[in-house]
Amino acid sequence: MAAFANIFKIPELRRRLLFTVGMLAVYRFGIFITTPGVNREAMQELIKSGGLFGMFNLFSGGALEQFSIFALGIMPYISASIILQLLTVVVPALEKMQKQDGEAGRQKINQYTRYGNLVLSIAQGYFITRGLENPEFARKTAGVALQIVNHPGLGFEITTVLTLAAGSTFVMWLGEQITERGIGNGISLIIFAGIVARIPSAIGSTIAMYQHNQIDEFTIGLLVFVMLAVIGAVVFMETGQRRIPVQYAKRVEGQKMYGGQATHLPLKFNVSGVMPPIFASSILLFPTTVASWFPFLSGFSQHMNRADWLYNSLYVALVIFFTYFYTAIAFNPLDVADNLKKNGGYIPGIRPGKKTAEYIDHVLTRMTFGAALYLSAICVLPNLMQSQGITSFRFGGTALLIVVGVALDTVQQVEAHLITRHYEGFITRRGPRIRRRAAEAAA
Repeated sequence: MAAFANIFKIPELRRRLLFTVGMLAVYRFGIFITTPGVNREAMQELIKSGGLFGMFNLFSGGALEQFSIFALGIMPYISASIILQLLTVVVPALEKMQKQDGEAGRQKINQYTRYGNLVLSIAQGYFITRGLENPEFARKTAGVALQIVNHPGLGFEITTVLTLAAGSTFVMWLGEQITERGIGNGISLIIFAGIVARIPSAIGSTIAMYQHNQIDEFTIGLLVFVMLAVIGAVVFMETGQRRIPVQYAKRVEGQKMYGGQATHLPLKFNVSGVMPPIFASSILLFPTTVASWFPFLSGFSQHMNRADWLYNSLYVALVIFFTYFYTAIAFNPLDVADNLKKNGGYIPGIRPGKKTAEYIDHVLTRMTFGAALYLSAICVLPNLMQSQGITSFRFGGTALLIVVGVALDTVQQVEAHLITRHYEGFITRRGPRIRRRAAEAAA
């Protein structure tokens, strides 16, 4: 409690924290503003069927269940970001813009991503709108004929598509504002807020199942154990490092000798963080939205639920791919090797330069393989439990991974602010103790 109280003693950190909470409150308020012309009760019945719309509803924080102005959430922006990052690898002009043009190039790529978000949100909103207008689609999805749209037609389509696109763009703006003026990654925090908001209802549904004798005490205990094990595994893996020893050569400048110390190069076990599951979910959501509208793709759409082997297989493959892809973008062994060489550092037994880069890349590749398996296991295990009827608790492995990962990242950023302003962080060698070092120095 002393640690949290100490946060509010720093004006800038207090402003950033309050700004973040305020933006998340705006997002949660907008979730309950329903798009005009939609029967909310019928939409909730459709969401209860699970499948494609159940996945949408999870990542939108319940916005799709209300069919609110934020129903598309942040997923179109993430899809656009994935497309731009993939194009950066294959299009030389975009690669030059990202690496050589500096901040101006990155801002231009961000602008392209915003345009991509607008295009994808319009397309995705159109397919969803046309699907909801068709009673036959609702019957095939939920098993009953539902009149979701009160007055279908061109007017409803134009109004709904524009509303959903504007809502998705506004959510994107909220995420960017949180990143710039708040604490943590805004996009991840919006997904985090949406998932956390679903916890009370998920717990309530599990309690209701127990009261109706649908599950027993052993199943609840197993569920709690699995959740704690997943949380512990995520914390352990996300904070894990591989420390490569580094030695700095001695050098003489004037009458002083510098260097000669031994240190290490910390390589994070999971460099990609929670981005692979988010990217994989976003990639799976868009084509399944299109497939649900075209009759000849209805078979593919029916397989896109978390209990189906095809969905889980594609999900694992995409998680593994994006783990390697995002790691390659976030960490460049060649740049690290060049920086070590320029500063007189070397890995014992490894020649500086190209050999050092190859060694770091070899170590990183092996670690990334383990990280990809760990992410896949955590994301798929709860799906398998649900498919076996162990629980209907939809706060699965992907959600747990995102919640714990984003929480760790946010705490680390708060910790950095505390240490920068002469406060000790949350975790010290003696445990969670906060004390101002400046006061000690003055004493």
